[in-house]
Amino acid sequence: MIQVKRDLQTALQSALAEVAAGLGDAPVPAAVLESPRQAAHGDLAITAAMPLARALKTNPRDVAAALLQALQAQAAVQRWVQSLEIAGPGFINLRLTAAARQAVVAEVLAAGECFGHQAASGRRVMVEFVSANPTGPLHVGHGRNAALGDCICNLLRSQGHEVHREFYYNDAGAQIATLAASTQARLKGFEPGDEAWPEAAYNGDYIADIAADFRARKTVHADDREFTASGDVADLDGIRQFAVAYLRHEQDLDLRAFGVRFDHYFLESSLYTSGRVEDTVRRLVASGKTYEKDGALWLRTTEYGDDKDRVMRKSAPAGADATVPDGSYTYFVPDVAYHIAKFERGFARVINVQGSDHHGTVARVRAGLQAAGVGIPPGFPDYVLYKMITVMRGGQEVKISKRAGSYVTLRDLIDWTSRDAVRFFLISRKADTEFVFDVDLALKAGDENPVFYVQYAHARICSVLAQYGGEPDHAHADLTRLTAPSEAALMLKLADYPDMLARAAAEFAPHDVAFYLRDLAAAFHTYYASERFLVDDDGLARARMALLAATAQVLRNALALLGVGAPQAMVREAPVAQEAAA
Repeated sequence: MIQVKRDLQTALQSALAEVAAGLGDAPVPAAVLESPRQAAHGDLAITAAMPLARALKTNPRDVAAALLQALQAQAAVQRWVQSLEIAGPGFINLRLTAAARQAVVAEVLAAGECFGHQAASGRRVMVEFVSANPTGPLHVGHGRNAALGDCICNLLRSQGHEVHREFYYNDAGAQIATLAASTQARLKGFEPGDEAWPEAAYNGDYIADIAADFRARKTVHADDREFTASGDVADLDGIRQFAVAYLRHEQDLDLRAFGVRFDHYFLESSLYTSGRVEDTVRRLVASGKTYEKDGALWLRTTEYGDDKDRVMRKSAPAGADATVPDGSYTYFVPDVAYHIAKFERGFARVINVQGSDHHGTVARVRAGLQAAGVGIPPGFPDYVLYKMITVMRGGQEVKISKRAGSYVTLRDLIDWTSRDAVRFFLISRKADTEFVFDVDLALKAGDENPVFYVQYAHARICSVLAQYGGEPDHAHADLTRLTAPSEAALMLKLADYPDMLARAAAEFAPHDVAFYLRDLAAAFHTYYASERFLVDDDGLARARMALLAATAQVLRNALALLGVGAPQAMVREAPVAQEAAA
């Protein structure tokens, strides 16, 4: 059916061009075939008559009538469409032939895990995500970031992009100094609540763990660094380096447990040691887009759509040179330097996954990149901003973790539920919407738990195929036997997968995959409840096994994009749908 849709889109484009020319040579709308909101309205819908009518200033139903007539003359429509009808203000609903619907089964089985994927384009894309400073365990917000970033990477790769995964972190600055001071206080025997405990110190138990390992002169290994402790309580710089390496190692363990990997770790400190920050400031000053005011250096970001100009260098004496030591710049200046480095490394497309508290960063970073005059296009980089999460357990909000001291960690969430549940739940809503993670729901083995509902669909199919004797030779299946209404609905849902995948990748919307999976699982469970599979008619049984195998393949493919497993066996505690006798 993928080829069917392509043929029909080509036919629609030709018909639209013909109608537009015949009615006044209006701009030709895109040839888009949509899925009707209600199955009773047909298999596909065309809405192009309405925008075309607006351009022509005429009645949309008249345009729809002309478009319907032009479509009926197209060979692809004559081959694959059973009926066309005009509805509402100018919609055209299409009902496909049975053969058109059935074609998707063979397409899925032939493509396997590559179904819906596009050929390699050679276009390099960077996704920067997680980017947590090494000052404590990863919290649930980092988990949402990791799930979103990883799924976006998978989606982009499915559409032929060469994807680079990057983790950026601050390995210096005030937060790292606080981490070192907190660890040193523990080494001196102080605890939270003691009079000598630093006011701004980190209070979690993990600080005591770092101090104990530093005192024991242990060596820690992270993906990007290694450090051996001196054990000397006065060695503040050594404490700092050990604490950073220790927490980077902890982050690595959390991310591995979550199934997330990175190609590169980028240190903020390298922007200073390499001279990139100073070079960026010189570029901005030379561009004429900066000015001195109140002892500070400002960038005219309002010239690029920002709501106000932004400070680049705080409290610098009037007339001081713009290239000043590390630590004197506001945080968006190294961000600009970092994104220039991304562009110079050959990434024409960059996506940053960040918390919604970074909303104000978007305009100023983009303004700085334009002002720098290095050839970066407007709108670079793209941002996916997400909101934080509320965790509920036992009907109560969980606010703290003993280990972290002030928040729920990603590891807590995985330990309480499972990696599959956490990953599925964290991308099951749009990134910019608030989300409540219900631990009790994630543990349920019933249809109200969305990840169980989807995984159980796959397990059910595996059970039926096993009872049949494994997956048969589907090449000899007579797919014309698949005529039941629930079969037609399931095949149409399978055919939606490639378009959904392309749209989700283009819009950085992994939640679309979760929505699709729930719809596909629902279509399968309805099929399971309404038809028998292990029937005496071998031709019908073989055709149905082919449809089941294709459904299982698409379920596996989509779950893999989310980093979620597709188990072959599961136990449920309540019916997902009415059972059908085998």
